[in-house]
Amino acid sequence: MVIMKKKGTVKLDSVDRRILAELDVNCRIPASELAKKARRSREAVKYRIAQLEKKGVITGYLTSINPNRLGWYMFKVYLQLENIPAEREKFYSFLRQHRNIYWYGICDGAYDCIFAILSRNVTDYYEEINALCSQWRHLIVRKVLGMMVDTTQYNKKYFCEIPPREIGGFGGNTLSVPVDELDLKILDIIANDARLPLAKIALKAGVSAEVARRRMKRMEQQGIILSYRISVDLNLLCLGFFKAIIYFKSLSRKDERSLREWMRGHRNSVYYIRSIAPWDAEFEFVVENYSQFTGIINELRERFPNAVKNCENVIFSEERWMPAYGSLKVGSANPRS
Repeated sequence: MVIMKKKGTVKLDSVDRRILAELDVNCRIPASELAKKARRSREAVKYRIAQLEKKGVITGYLTSINPNRLGWYMFKVYLQLENIPAEREKFYSFLRQHRNIYWYGICDGAYDCIFAILSRNVTDYYEEINALCSQWRHLIVRKVLGMMVDTTQYNKKYFCEIPPREIGGFGGNTLSVPVDELDLKILDIIANDARLPLAKIALKAGVSAEVARRRMKRMEQQGIILSYRISVDLNLLCLGFFKAIIYFKSLSRKDERSLREWMRGHRNSVYYIRSIAPWDAEFEFVVENYSQFTGIINELRERFPNAVKNCENVIFSEERWMPAYGSLKVGSANPRS
């Protein structure tokens, strides 16, 4: 979650930055392995993590779960809202409690609010979004509807010099991978507590540690569990979260490969989103300020003049993953053979 409010800032040294970067690749990394990467003792690393939590830099440990592997489609909704502050706050509270909202962002720029909603099929989505927009018609000025094709996640390279990596991707073909109640229970336990020790996961799930380990490993192999990451308060670090909505002139396979490689290696990139929408893609970056963001977009235009036609910008004041586990649980469990 990112919340832009005035508050003190936290200074990070190179060791803190390395710890954060490695935790974002895999926050379940064993303490001994993390200590080696940070070149500090296990005790020193544990203390550093505790301090980063205490100061509010680390706000959570999240399990990235791909709903498409559980038979859900992910649709996107982009809204411009009336300038009615009280009603806006009511609407944002409504989104935070909605059982099918997987992610939402409050923003400035081209749109005021963007969210991803899960649905089993297009008909259900159509009916649900029509009901939502009807309920809030006094607030919604304009809506744009889209469907997410897929999203590539990149590791948080902005913390320190670290090899670029793709941390699994959301979306893709919708499948109904067989899962049972125990799988869903484990997902519920680790969704917002991804660093929880295996013994505690097993205790909460009512199984042995070995059974819990095998279930998690299988769901990783099936692409249900994508990664174990950290959530940070960017405001404390004087950083901002920006989205570029990209319109392409045309996009050959060669151009797309080049764009993906550019995004993968860029120090500030965090997500590459392909969409079925009036535009073609969305690139997301974490930067120090708006000037740095515009510099990145100018670089994008210069590197790919034959591909990039236009772009619109969004800056997030708040964004939050809402795993919608109430929705995922309903009808997701299938008996194993």
